[in-house]
Amino acid sequence: GTRTMRWLCSTPLGRIGRVHSRQLSALPSRCRIYEVGPRDGLQNESTLVDTPTKVEFINRLSQIGAAAVETTSFVSAKAIPQMADCDAVMDGIDKVAGVEYPVLVLNLKGFERARAAGATSVAIMTVPSATFAQRNNNCTPDETMRRAEEIARAATSCGVRVRGYVSCALGCPFEGPIAPAPVADMAGRLFSAGCHEVCLADTIGTGTAGSMRALLASVLPKVPASHLAVHCHDTYGQALANIYVALQHGVTTIDSSVAGLGGCPFAGPGASGNVATEDVVFMLDGLGIHSGVCFAKAVEAGQFIVDAIGRTNASRASVAYQRRARAA
Repeated sequence: GTRTMRWLCSTPLGRIGRVHSRQLSALPSRCRIYEVGPRDGLQNESTLVDTPTKVEFINRLSQIGAAAVETTSFVSAKAIPQMADCDAVMDGIDKVAGVEYPVLVLNLKGFERARAAGATSVAIMTVPSATFAQRNNNCTPDETMRRAEEIARAATSCGVRVRGYVSCALGCPFEGPIAPAPVADMAGRLFSAGCHEVCLADTIGTGTAGSMRALLASVLPKVPASHLAVHCHDTYGQALANIYVALQHGVTTIDSSVAGLGGCPFAGPGASGNVATEDVVFMLDGLGIHSGVCFAKAVEAGQFIVDAIGRTNASRASVAYQRRARAA
């Protein structure tokens, strides 16, 4: 077990996944992992996770080497009961220097609550799909944009960093495929409003390498790659392929959740969890792309939370690694 852990904490992973350097010329040398397990990973759990478990989970994630850990959301407790303890979670975690702890807010009231709880970084959300916006935010796409711009202005005026999501960027559970143009328009407006990062979210995991390429072709003229992130769900097993395409286009921030936890409560049937952090890091290590994340520590954090909440670990790399470690 110990030898295997040392082997997998080194970067790159020996000869696993090695490809010729000439094939990597278009890929970045470094990227950032934005861990969404505590927020997007847990928000859809039907059984409430107690605050001490969430705090321990976040503290473990703070040690894996991720650039950011999206901690909680300041939203209606009635709409998302799992996030009702947001103040207690923020108060309980041990923040690590160099790690960002963003929280999701959907309106100015949520933003003010987050600020009062000590948040120095927030995430805001826009939705190009009318049906999804109504079910998820109880408003129209234009209203999600106006609310986001309002929060962004308030945040930037007081020195709070802002990340902007465009949800359902590659497909909607109710309306089907989403055209790139409205997504690109929203992304451009978020960037202009002061978002330091704009995240293109494949909320239901229907995106493919082809649709991701087309989306980036529309978005990149409006938002530089250095200010973009991708958030891929793995419903159809396409998340790693989509991330690879994003890397080829210069995107260097990748959202993921240990153990593949998560899913949007309003995304409809069949929308599975986020791409697993362990799977992403294993791929990046094999490509020689430095993420700063220790694979073995990510495995430990992921297994901790699935054991705590009684879920099956959805990371194929984690399951394989642990099987190998037990046999060693």
